[in-house]
Amino acid sequence: PVKPVIVVVYILLVILAVVYLAPLLWMLSVSLKDNAGVMSAPFSLPDVFHFENYQQAWQMGKLGTALVNSVLVCGVTLIVSLFFGAMAAFAIARMRWKLSEFMHTFFLIGMMVPVHCVLIPLFVRFAKLGLTNSQGGLMIPYITFSLPMTIFLLTGFFRSMPGEMFEAAAIDGCNSFQTLYKVIVPMLMPALVSCALFQFMWSCNDFMGPLLYVQTPAKYPMSLFVKLSMDGDTGFAWNRILALSLISILPQLIVFFCAQDQFVEGISAGAVKG
Repeated sequence: PVKPVIVVVYILLVILAVVYLAPLLWMLSVSLKDNAGVMSAPFSLPDVFHFENYQQAWQMGKLGTALVNSVLVCGVTLIVSLFFGAMAAFAIARMRWKLSEFMHTFFLIGMMVPVHCVLIPLFVRFAKLGLTNSQGGLMIPYITFSLPMTIFLLTGFFRSMPGEMFEAAAIDGCNSFQTLYKVIVPMLMPALVSCALFQFMWSCNDFMGPLLYVQTPAKYPMSLFVKLSMDGDTGFAWNRILALSLISILPQLIVFFCAQDQFVEGISAGAVKG
């Protein structure tokens, strides 16, 4: 027989799923209506599906340009932060040197610094260096604030691995760099996917950074382009605005659902030893 506790847990999970999915389903419903239907009955299902709203939203927001900008910024951020984060975590977790624990603590302190506390100082510094209104002005803060989380997760993953594996690589003649990228990295995929998802979601959803550092609409990422389209000559067409919002979050949903198993595995492995 099924235990009552299990039934209660499943009921709570279903309720939680409804709470999280209801806003997305409502956005989908509104995005498929005409604007008159949205104003008259915003919570009813559409009588006629207006798929042309998505075509108009794409053209209205010029999301192709925004998508390229977001892919560029997110791609460079992921590659650089994962590359240097893996090397730093490997040095902290598996190499013997006096300042390893100090550096681990130093990077963990970086996780405690709110991003918004340094937006204005960074803007002043970037203005002096000529990095404002450029993709580099977005990449540098993203990489900097992604490294502490990456190092934290990968350090726990490295410490959970058996030492015999590293000894075997050394006996085979691998130096530290070869041990990391020829032996360990192929086994790091769950942890790397977890770090990459954290960084991808943050860099895609960040609004204050692009708003402060980027002034040219042609360089806007997707998060800022949605706001620009809402402020444009849309006439508060909520059906097209919500269609635009759904298009902007679709890549994140696809990436997360494709990588959710490795994400959970990586978080669990990194939590063994932190």
